[in-house]
Amino acid sequence: MKKYPNIFVERKKHRNKQQLLIKFDYNNDLINIIRKIDGALWSKSLKCWYLQDTALNLEALKRNFDKITKLTIQNSTKKTPFNRNLSADEKVLLNNFYLYLKGKRYSKSTIQTYTFFVADFINFHTNTALNELTNKSVELFIESVFIERNYSVSSQRQFISALKLFIVFCPETLINNLELVRPKKSKKLPNILSQEEVLKIIGVTQNLKHKAILALIYSCGLRISELINLKLENFNIDRKQLVIKNSKGRKDRYVSLADSFIPLLSNYYYSYKPEIYFVEGQNKGKYSAESVRQFLKKNCLKAGIRRTVTPHTLRHSYATHLLENGVDIRYIQSLLGHSRPETTMIYTHVKRKDLMEIQNPLDRALQKIKMTDNNNKKVLLSGKL
Repeated sequence: MKKYPNIFVERKKHRNKQQLLIKFDYNNDLINIIRKIDGALWSKSLKCWYLQDTALNLEALKRNFDKITKLTIQNSTKKTPFNRNLSADEKVLLNNFYLYLKGKRYSKSTIQTYTFFVADFINFHTNTALNELTNKSVELFIESVFIERNYSVSSQRQFISALKLFIVFCPETLINNLELVRPKKSKKLPNILSQEEVLKIIGVTQNLKHKAILALIYSCGLRISELINLKLENFNIDRKQLVIKNSKGRKDRYVSLADSFIPLLSNYYYSYKPEIYFVEGQNKGKYSAESVRQFLKKNCLKAGIRRTVTPHTLRHSYATHLLENGVDIRYIQSLLGHSRPETTMIYTHVKRKDLMEIQNPLDRALQKIKMTDNNNKKVLLSGKL
């Protein structure tokens, strides 16, 4: 078996957040593994990789490295409700639950997340028999673990979804499915770039591969997972179409290629000569999603854009700009691959064109005063309207 350098994980505050600093002697194989972990970033100042210090990220590190090298994790200074210590029977139960989810054809990330949450729940109630677990047990777990660990509302919703499947898989529990209620989602509006800002970001991107990636994400409204799984065979240049296969929810869809993107695509293809995927990493494998996030962040700073911009921001901007250009919301739903129209309707709240057409009541009030009494200057905000 190939020997790899030991990995040391240190907990430290970096960029105003508690992080897991991942340190090891230089090794290409370990770097390729860590690049595939969602959220992993390289710090030039600390000269190491890091992840946000969460239970899910800690689990991801253990899952990826425990079996190939020694992984030493610094003890947390934060309060932890419990340490997971599963019995042999509990491990068998969870392994069977994992296979059950696999048989239901859930995605790999969903299976891992659901199994992680149920494992924590089972471990928390390790001294309670399965046929004694009730909805009160669920409430106690949420209060003691989710609140203490400061988990997000989204994570709590995932836990409830996982538990709903677990009680079907394991019907001997006394947990009532109807009483399991997911907390309401946070209704946050998406971050949107103007068309000028998008062009500026693409314009300052000097690397041809990076430029092609950003242009394609924006012009086709792609998710980052769709980009890195995109194959050359999915392009139909004659019809100026791109087919997105097996996307979120195992759906296929067609999107149109921008005329202005075709010359850039040709230039990129003949320069880099990808063989299978549209963009390829080392050894012609899939490109890293984190690499896209990193160079996008760097080019945003070059373009003078200081707010947070992710690949998904380009997708949000694509949808909003289509809506502002008069494209019907039903077509946008189809282009984005949304299952429900309610998901697409969020873009109606950030549609600048409609907002600009609504006259502000303050402006209206000042205009009425000027029309009725041109000499009344006391209520005006300034000498001139």
